[in-house]
Amino acid sequence: MHILFVCSGNVCRSVIAERLTRAYATEHGLSELTAESAGTRALVGYPVEPRAAAVISGLGGDPAGFRARRLCERMVVAADLILTMTEEQRDRASALAAGAAPKTFTLPEAHRIATLTGADTVARLDVFRDPSGTAGAPGIADPVGLSDRAFVEVGDRIAGALFPLLARLAPRPGGHPRPAAPGGGQRKA
Repeated sequence: MHILFVCSGNVCRSVIAERLTRAYATEHGLSELTAESAGTRALVGYPVEPRAAAVISGLGGDPAGFRARRLCERMVVAADLILTMTEEQRDRASALAAGAAPKTFTLPEAHRIATLTGADTVARLDVFRDPSGTAGAPGIADPVGLSDRAFVEVGDRIAGALFPLLARLAPRPGGHPRPAAPGGGQRKA
C-alpha cells in the first residue's frame, strides 16, 4: 500500500506522517507499505521544519534528506490511500484526478471511521464515509509560527491517529497479526 500525505507547505504535518509511516514499515518489515508527502502550497525544495524534525525523531522516525514537494496529479493517481490534514486539502487532492475521492480522507476522518466501524481496507473506509462529505473529526492544525509545545501536540495527534490506522490497514507479511506502533507508540525520552 502506497500512502500519500498532504498538508499545505509540506514541511511539518505531512512530512511527520510520512516519516512515521516509513519508520513503522521498517520496524515491522512491511516492505509493501510505502509513503510520500506533498503540499497544496508546498515550499518546494525546503527541508523539514526543524521543530517538526525534532518531533519526527522523538516519535521514532528519521527526518533526514527530506525536501518539500508540491501536490500533483501523478502523486494522487499513484497513491492507494491519500490522507490529508484538513477537509479543504482532502477536497483539493481528490479533485486532481478522476476516481481519487474514494481513496482520499483526512487523517482524523480515516482514523475515526476505522475505529468506529472496524474498516480494514481503503474500500471499507469509503463505504463507511459520511455521505455529507463532512470528516466528522476536526482537522490537524498547522503548527508553523507556534510554540515547540504546539509542534509536539501536532506530532502526538498525528501519531495517535496514524499508528492505529496503519495497524488496521497495513499489509501483513505471511498473515501475521497486525503490528503495534514503533516503540509501542511511546515518545522517546
